[in-house]
Amino acid sequence: MTLRTPIVCVLGHVDHGKTTLLDRIRGSAIADEESGAITQHIGATEVPIDAIKRACGPAFAGKFIVPGLLFIDTPGHHAFTTLRSRGGALADLAVLVVDINEGFLPQTVESLDILKRFKTPFVVAANKIDRIHGWQNHEGASFVSGYEKQGDRARQEFDRKFYDLVGKLYESGFNADRYDNISDFRTTISVIPMSAKTGEGVPDLLMVLLGLAQRFLEQNLVVSASKAGVCTILEVSETHGLGTTVDAILYDGELAVGDTIVVGGQPVVTTKVRALLKPSAVTDIGSNESFLRVKRVTAASGVRIAAPNLEHAYAGSMIQVTSDKSGSIRDAVHEIESEIKTVQITTDTDGVVLCADTIGSLEAITGELRKNDIAIRIAKVGNIARRDVVEATTCRDPLYKTVIGFNVDVLPDALEELQRSGTRLFQSDVIYQLIDDYQNWSSKEKEIVEKKLSEAVIRPGQFTILDGCVFRQSNPAVVGVRVLGGVIKPGIPVMRADGMHIGSIKGIQERSEPISEARYRDEVAVAIEGPTVGRQIKEGDVLLVDIPERHAKLVEQDLYDTLSPDEIEAFNKFLEIKRKDDPFWGR
Repeated sequence: MTLRTPIVCVLGHVDHGKTTLLDRIRGSAIADEESGAITQHIGATEVPIDAIKRACGPAFAGKFIVPGLLFIDTPGHHAFTTLRSRGGALADLAVLVVDINEGFLPQTVESLDILKRFKTPFVVAANKIDRIHGWQNHEGASFVSGYEKQGDRARQEFDRKFYDLVGKLYESGFNADRYDNISDFRTTISVIPMSAKTGEGVPDLLMVLLGLAQRFLEQNLVVSASKAGVCTILEVSETHGLGTTVDAILYDGELAVGDTIVVGGQPVVTTKVRALLKPSAVTDIGSNESFLRVKRVTAASGVRIAAPNLEHAYAGSMIQVTSDKSGSIRDAVHEIESEIKTVQITTDTDGVVLCADTIGSLEAITGELRKNDIAIRIAKVGNIARRDVVEATTCRDPLYKTVIGFNVDVLPDALEELQRSGTRLFQSDVIYQLIDDYQNWSSKEKEIVEKKLSEAVIRPGQFTILDGCVFRQSNPAVVGVRVLGGVIKPGIPVMRADGMHIGSIKGIQERSEPISEARYRDEVAVAIEGPTVGRQIKEGDVLLVDIPERHAKLVEQDLYDTLSPDEIEAFNKFLEIKRKDDPFWGR
């Protein structure tokens, strides 16, 4: 029996300093390499106890039996809630990073909800104390020693912001206090003020995490060296000299060269481990630093696995070590296939075609699209192929003749089909940019469609014949009118308030000049072909635009939200007249 490394999940709002914190710990610069300066995939960093001791310096105190800490850096944007859920479920501990100056933002609340759901013990890293007005920075020092050296104004400003955070945590159902004031860590959440930029307070954070892991999680960290390993796949990539490899987190049991493994993907494959590579100490597994070949790894650990037939592995899926017996392999295959099915996306009969690089990305983008009421016809892991473009082309709604690709390539035959068919393509490796681009395009397209439709459809309008303004009784009748609502134009049919059709407007004049339309409150002269003043119409009558049934249906179903209040009043009055005898008219 051995003690495995505790898994620590780092969560929080975008730009609050999650990756910068890990950069401070591991001395890397991964934040600068990410698209949009936001981590887009879960990364894993194994920090041995010796490295933690060096990072803490004089603040390191006590005897620890845990081998170190394995950090999982979750993506920052709120669209990755589903991925965070996986991270939260996988983690033994969590660090919720909050900018002490900005306080709680939407992803902070989402992160707390995830931690509640999975009952994950966590601490709060109150980051960016270096930005507090008047704060004197002390590179790499413990928070307490730095706080004692601050001026009164800086302390007062810090205290105000700090206890605002504590208050927000209380509102969310958590008792919290500064870590050095806590006597019972089981009932009170530790808040560690710090600066990822200067390193101040980082030793305190590491010591609290080690203390919590050793004091409260020791039983959960005991693993059997003989237990079959279970991994989560982070990335599928090409490694020089080894072909297709997968980066994974081994979170239970043991994995060794020569083991038979069942790998989640399309299809699920059974293969043998050819090589295991471990990144050097304090190096993120997703970086391109040098790797060391090892024969065996035990949980928890980040590892690169080389084996035949990994080309179709799904990032975000499972790897299970199994025996060579057919029954054992069959059970493992069934379990992983079942797990993949649980994350299959429910699709619609009409919608966009979505291609993403991992299961987690697919879930995250799907959640974002659903939240914005964007239907999805096909959702898959993998590059954009010709078949995907053909599927998008057959959509009935022109706004859904679209392929959305996250962090994937367009295959040559798909590119030809896109050019031939005119199907719209949106590609990015930053999810929120992808969604924003699609929404901006679709909004403009909707405006164009609505404008064309609005121009072609006869819109509602009503007007009254003014007293003493009959200029001609018939052929055509010319009368002065006031527009009560909506719009009137030459060529449109008109009816009385009792529903009787009386003719059509032949022309409109204002100050003896022809005009193309008259709107609400305009007073103009109107020539009406058909009626005779004194018979079919008279002074004081209210006349309405007699909208054809087909047009009325379009106005009610597609253009109603674009109508002004006076148009809505005119249209509702018109429908009330038409549906008095036929309730289903225009429906």
